[in-house]
Amino acid sequence: MAGTVEQKLASQGITLPEPTSPVANYVPFVRSGNLLFVSGQVCFNAEGKLIAKGKLGAGVTIEQGTEAARGCAINLLAQVKAALGDLDKVVRVVRLGGFINSAPDFFDGPKVLNGASDLMVAAFGDKGRHARTTVGVASLPADAAVEVEGVFEVA
Repeated sequence: MAGTVEQKLASQGITLPEPTSPVANYVPFVRSGNLLFVSGQVCFNAEGKLIAKGKLGAGVTIEQGTEAARGCAINLLAQVKAALGDLDKVVRVVRLGGFINSAPDFFDGPKVLNGASDLMVAAFGDKGRHARTTVGVASLPADAAVEVEGVFEVA
């Protein structure tokens, strides 16, 4: 049976996909003590297609980017569940790092990353509030519009 966090996600129409495997020489997550570090997740949907492809400010809208960031957060949670077996073992979302595939004059990356931040708060309530970094980058794997990594305090 799904835990409280997964039930909350399901009530919002969110089902966690099977987590993706790394595409290079790294692991999807590392636990060190009570911290779980989750590698960057790009904005693949459950069917393995990019939610948004290309650059924000050059063909990809803030709304599309926000939806892509939300998808990255769903993929982060899929990795957390794979690591812990139960999202209810998350004590706190500590930090999200967001990478926005940006045109040189795109300055609204923080608005885009709200898609991921809002999902964490929706899933975990106050425990989902976190520190955050948003960085505009020249490119991302597969020309994804957004990639998000996370650090979680876990029981």
